[in-house]
Amino acid sequence: MLIYKVFRPEEWADLVSAGQTVGAPVDLADGFIHFSTAAQVAETLAKHFAGAPDLVICACHTDDMGADLRWEPSRGGALFPHLYRALRLDDVRWHEGLVLSGGQHVLPDRVQ
Repeated sequence: MLIYKVFRPEEWADLVSAGQTVGAPVDLADGFIHFSTAAQVAETLAKHFAGAPDLVICACHTDDMGADLRWEPSRGGALFPHLYRALRLDDVRWHEGLVLSGGQHVLPDRVQ
């Protein structure tokens, strides 16, 4: 199953440069890297990234993360994927810049 991580431009640049990341400030504060499923990512964008320009969405496969990926309750009690290790660039199956249209982010068709 694919899960998704949204990066601000500087966070994405850091991952590409270093080859791995421990995440954004919220990830560091919580002790894990936040991901969303395809069904959750639009709400994640609206809640945490509203109007932010130049975002990058990346897709990672749950099988690549093994026991370091845990499904834990979050927003509204829904289970969200949380990664308890650094995210490595080679974990990323694909990435794409997000377009803002009418103040909302447009998800790529391949987010499913």
